Amino acid sequence: MPYRDLASYKRFETHLATNWPTFTAKRSERLRQQGRFGEASERVAENIVEDLFTIALGWNLGDINNQVDYADIVVTRLGIKYCIVETKRPGALAWNRAAVHSALEQARRYADKQKVACIAVSDGVMFYAANIEKGGLHDRVFVSLESKEPHNDLWWLSEHGVYRPRIGPQDEPLTLLKSASVTRVARTGEGSNAPLLHPKYCLPAQCFAYVGDANRPASWKLPFMLEDGSIDARRLPKAIQAILSNYRGAKVRSVPENAIPDVLRRLASAAEQLGRMPHQGETAKVYEMLAQALWQVENS
Repeated sequence: MPYRDLASYKRFETHLATNWPTFTAKRSERLRQQGRFGEASERVAENIVEDLFTIALGWNLGDINNQVDYADIVVTRLGIKYCIVETKRPGALAWNRAAVHSALEQARRYADKQKVACIAVSDGVMFYAANIEKGGLHDRVFVSLESKEPHNDLWWLSEHGVYRPRIGPQDEPLTLLKSASVTRVARTGEGSNAPLLHPKYCLPAQCFAYVGDANRPASWKLPFMLEDGSIDARRLPKAIQAILSNYRGAKVRSVPENAIPDVLRRLASAAEQLGRMPHQGETAKVYEMLAQALWQVENS
């Protein structure tokens, strides 16, 4: 049955439409201190996210847990953890791709440690959620909280939608976020917020096509992005070769076979951003190999 035909979805749709004005009004009140003092604290974003889940999405206040093993917010039902949310001060993430990637890396470390499959980041302006699957992130929800109209896409974070696999198109792909430079911060080992970098490549987890455990850099394979979230044109073809042929005489064998299709899709998406895929014009052999492998995966 299509999810839009579910009775729980129809109830959610009505609840969201009814309560979205209340949520937006309360959000505006919480952000008044930002206009008054020029900025607001991270706590304000946490309160907005709490309002989003309880007022707009229908979760009980008791389902929202704060500072669980360093995670800002953990959404639970009957003791089961369904989503970890990392919050940043209002305006810190929207619409900055580098900042979003950094916050996601932090959320994913908490999620991998607590064995939670869904993570989200928000600054009270934007809200992005993804599922951790097969060494990568799969978009779940990406919305602007400034919108005057409710986002029915938020069904996928409701109490009856959060446990279901996401299907259907995304309203706003994460690739619409702008790129921005970031300053690399060396990991000191002090505190959970210190960025964890790969000892060889000096890159965080989100720069790799496959991440087995965000807390173990040894499980990160195939670097293909720069720290600011842009594609590394030098490393991308090497990552593809390591899967489809070899790079310097060695294939990557530590990526599980069932994760390879997702890894190929990730690398193909990166290649498209650079305009390197065959359908975008003349290209190198490595990208032709990638297109052929992806065609095989999608049609098998």
